[in-house]
Parts: sequence; C-alpha cells; structure tokens
Amino acid sequence: MLSCCSVSMLLFALGFLLVILQSSTGQFPRVCANVQSLLSKECCPPWDGDGSPCGELSGRGSCQNILLSQAPLGPQFPFSGVDDREDWPSVFYNRTCTCEGNFMGFSCGECKFGFSGLNCTERQVKIRRNIFQLTASEKNKFLAYLNLAKNIPSQDYVIAIGTYAQMNNGSNPMFRDINVYDLFVWMHYYASRDTLLGGSNVWRDIDFAHEAPGFLPWHRVFLLMWERQIQRITGDENFTIPYWDWRDAEDCEVCNDEYMGGRHPTNPNLLSPASIFSSWQVICTQSEEYNSQQALCSATSEGPIRRNPGNNDKSRTPRLPSSADVEFCLSLTQYESGPMDKMANYSFRNTLEGFADPQTAISNPAQSGLHNALHIYMNGSMSQVQGSANDPIFVLHHAFVD
Repeated sequence: MLSCCSVSMLLFALGFLLVILQSSTGQFPRVCANVQSLLSKECCPPWDGDGSPCGELSGRGSCQNILLSQAPLGPQFPFSGVDDREDWPSVFYNRTCTCEGNFMGFSCGECKFGFSGLNCTERQVKIRRNIFQLTASEKNKFLAYLNLAKNIPSQDYVIAIGTYAQMNNGSNPMFRDINVYDLFVWMHYYASRDTLLGGSNVWRDIDFAHEAPGFLPWHRVFLLMWERQIQRITGDENFTIPYWDWRDAEDCEVCNDEYMGGRHPTNPNLLSPASIFSSWQVICTQSEEYNSQQALCSATSEGPIRRNPGNNDKSRTPRLPSSADVEFCLSLTQYESGPMDKMANYSFRNTLEGFADPQTAISNPAQSGLHNALHIYMNGSMSQVQGSANDPIFVLHHAFVD
C-alpha cells in the first residue's frame, strides 16, 4: 500500500510525536498562522484562562526553544534542508509552548490524553468498543458525529496550501480553513506526501508516518487527536472511536448502509446513495497533479469516496487477516529490527503494518498482510496512502490496529 520510507523517517515520526504531545495538538494552530508568528518563528499563544503565553502565570507552561534530536540521519534520504517536515516544526516555528504536568496543547490549554479536570489531575479511562457491540442509537450517534465533523469548520487549526519557500519564508502566509474531518485527512496526506525538490523534480521514496518505527505511535496520537476534536465539537466528553474487528472476516462486514455504506446499485466503485457517506467529497488524492504543479493539496473537493471491497489484486492480498495471523504477530518479541523499514524481519511493527509475512515475520513487500491488507482489500480511496483517511472505515480500521 505505502510508499517507501527510511530509518531517517523515525527521527521525524518521534520528533513529531513529541511536538504534538508537548506543545501542539495540530499541524498549524490558527492563532499562529500569520506573518508575525512565521517571521518570529514563535508559536506561544496566550491561554484563555489567564491571558498569558502558554498559561505561564498559572504554571501551565512556558515559551521555550524546541528540542530537536541530535541523532544522525539515515542514508536513505539523500537531501537536507529541502523539506518543511525535516526537524519539524523548526522551519515554521522554533519556539513553542512547553507544557508542565498533565497540560498539553499549542497554548497548554488542554489536558493530556487520559486526564481531565480544571488542573488536569483527574485520571480518566475511556474504552473503545467493537462497532457491532454498539446499540443502534450509539451507532447512529457515531455516524452523525462523523458527518458533523465533515461539515463543521475547525476553529483551532488551518492547513498550509504552500511550502515555506512558497510563503516567501513566512512573509506571505498561505493557509486556509478546513472542516474537522478533513483536517485529519490532510494531516495524514501531509505526513505521507512526496518531497518537492523544485522544477519538476520530486522525491517519492519518503513517508513520515509509515514504514518505520514511528508508524504505530504516530497513528496512536493521530486517533487520540481525532477523538478529542470530535469530543469538542459535540460536547460529548465520553466519545470514543469504535473499532472493526476484521479477524477472519470473509467480506467487508461494515460495508452496508446500516454502517459505513453499501455498494452502489449500478456502479460497484461507489457507495450506495442510501448512505450518508455517498455525498462526501474526498481531498488530497491527486498526488501526481500536485507534484507536477509543485504544490500542496489545498483540500478542494476531488469527487466521491471510492470503494470496491474484495475486487482487489488477489495475488497481493488473497484474503483478509485471520486470527492466527494476529496471534503470531502478537507473539513477536522485538518491536523493531534491522533496517527499521519495510525490509525488517522479525519486527512486530513491520509485521503488523503488513510488509512482513504474518506467518513467518519475514519481509515480503510484494504481499500485503494485516494492516496493509485491509487498505488493499477496500480497493478504492482506502488503498491510496495519502488520501486513505477519506474513507471513514479508516478510523474503524486504525482503532483496531491500535
């Protein structure tokens, strides 16, 4: 499913994870998407509670220089200083809020995941449930929440529609509004997109969210942030993303109009018009067009969700994963091994991601197992890395992987 990655991508993945947890809960906070913040390279907005930067007067945090890994990069990415995502977020901001205790967020205005209360001291446990164990009303509420997220603008975040160089090194900000659901589609695209090298040149063998040790922690935080945003727009603090347990499934059990949308009666590549998801428009699916224009995805509509489950390349993914595949993967004792990419053998991460055989843990990128198998099986929007989050099955799938 996924484009090539490298060991060096681990540095970004873990660095990006650190940034999210300590100083930001999104790519570009709206309050910092302006000339002043970009030219000063500082994103330390005031916390609404006391009006001080990072809530410093209340002991929530302070404005600090960002910390970057000093570890050497791997040899797989033969460039330096050409990609805005290198040493994230230093190209855009090198001073951000460093939060204390259980506080987090771009202004230290939120609680870390798993905590609540005025001072973020109350431990909070929330449970994700099998979607087939939800009551009809709970399931319908989940679908309604997804649809709301697709139709309500994000109040906290914007997306970049140009590179830092295209923004004239910050003096010409290029950002735009986006709805809450598509914010996360765009974030997944942004982490996975190709590197623009100028002219007509691109570097495709790069991915900051896949094919490296950061795959699992990156997607874990991604889901937690997604959950948090839906909790905020709905006021439902107890909301959690359900999961689809696809072990031993013979077909796409959620692909019906009661759940995530059935098959269109006359076009097998589209969703049934009886599903609310049939009216959704996808974004960030035309990578070659962006590359030819040396542009970023601007989140404009690019057509309906495409899905044709089961009509995929059987030589690559002959079946959905089995319980035996999962149990074997869980028996592996090394989280990562060897080159730490899709060629890793006996790697829990690589086997779960799907580049290693789920019966031997030997790398086999020509086959797609476990996580990757679901993406390929869906045979549509889910099967294209950069735009895979357009299909709402993505959240069910990744909640189960998590």
